[in-house]
Amino acid sequence: MKSLQASTLRGCPGGFTLIEIVVVVAIIGILSTIAYPSYLAYRVKANRAAAQSFLIQLASRQQQYFLDARSYASTLSSLGYGAVPGNVASYYRVEEPINVANTATPPTFLLTASPLATTMQASDGVLTISSSGVRARGSESW
Repeated sequence: MKSLQASTLRGCPGGFTLIEIVVVVAIIGILSTIAYPSYLAYRVKANRAAAQSFLIQLASRQQQYFLDARSYASTLSSLGYGAVPGNVASYYRVEEPINVANTATPPTFLLTASPLATTMQASDGVLTISSSGVRARGSESW
């Protein structure tokens, strides 16, 4: 019985053939060409969502500041932000001073986040939110 088992083990190949490896590499290549653009699109959406969230927080703080001071703040530091958060600043430039018109009737503000030209957000469009609640990305609303 031992001789039968030894003879069957010797007949088994010990590794992968070149064709099997090439097929696996080709499948991985095809999957990565499909998945990578989707991954990049996901990253762009995630970065945009972080910037939009930050602008909404700023708008909320502007409204609170207006209730307290009867005018809108013209700097981020007046709203309690020393700097733009890193996950936003890496991809967007948040305009400062904030576009504020306290002498207008009623007073207004416009918060803007422009995508940095050297990042994946470059073609994403400028994000804005106004004192009236109008939110835009380029020419479309968000």
